[in-house]
Amino acid sequence: MTDIQERPPQADPATPQASAAGNPPGGVTSHHTLQIKKRRRKEALIAHLFLAPWFVGLIAITSIPLLASLYLSFTDYHLIRDWGWVGFDNYRQMFFDDPRFLKALSNTTIYVLVSVPLQLTFALALALVLDRGVRGLSIYRSVYYLPSLLGSSVAIAILWRKVFGADGLFNEFLGFFGYEGTSWVGDPSTALGTLVVLNVWTFGSPMVIFLAGLRQIPPSYYEAASIDGAGTMRQFFSITLPLLTPIIFFNLVLQLIGAFQSFTQAYVVSGGNGSPADSTLFYTMYVYQKGFNSFEMGYASAMAWVLVLIIAVLTAVNFLMSKYWVFYSDK
Repeated sequence: MTDIQERPPQADPATPQASAAGNPPGGVTSHHTLQIKKRRRKEALIAHLFLAPWFVGLIAITSIPLLASLYLSFTDYHLIRDWGWVGFDNYRQMFFDDPRFLKALSNTTIYVLVSVPLQLTFALALALVLDRGVRGLSIYRSVYYLPSLLGSSVAIAILWRKVFGADGLFNEFLGFFGYEGTSWVGDPSTALGTLVVLNVWTFGSPMVIFLAGLRQIPPSYYEAASIDGAGTMRQFFSITLPLLTPIIFFNLVLQLIGAFQSFTQAYVVSGGNGSPADSTLFYTMYVYQKGFNSFEMGYASAMAWVLVLIIAVLTAVNFLMSKYWVFYSDK
């Protein structure tokens, strides 16, 4: 038989040939893609390292205590005696056997419903004045913002108690008109009103936000309205107010949540007990009294979760109702 020499296999024309440098075709591209992936992994690692303290705080300082308080709300946990599981007894006691709880809830609701609209109205009015091009605007803006920074401080609460006391500055002012006032913080019918005035006085934060919103309204809208004969009030209700509704909604949600959480002002003005006659007993103050004065941490945890639900429901209602009155220019 004739030996048949095996020939080396022919390269498939469809198979890419090796490059002169020994790298397969597309090797440069693959190397570049690999470098991009490495760089992205490195950037992600750096980002996670910077975010790690926040994640640790979220878990250790917020999430774990939040879940622990939810569990404790179904117990009669007490700091100095034995405790156990009680189910929904804390919640039942709140609404049916605790008149001070209902009083605290009533005081806080009145405070929110009165002070928040007044605060936003006053903030918007002042923002409209400052938007007219007042000289030294940055100075006025800083001065008017200060109450928002100081309003929740202990010092301002003490000052407020002196101002509206029997011998305070407010009564001295009324004396010029021949009116003899009493202690406004010591009268159950007016004590809550002084706290409402204090909250309205902290108008700086929403005012700055309103002012920023006013600066975003195109002047051409007002020019066109003036040509059509629209006056100042018509321009306000037809242009300014509709275009500011997203800002109003934003401020409303923030101030609503903040008002429900008010504590320092009422605690200092009332001396920590909601006096006189529980007229300044705010919800958060009663939670504090139950938790840190009576050591009834289980009951205080249940009250705290009721407050969370109240704020969540009101916020959800605001978002649902916003589609009927909030105007977005991009729609």
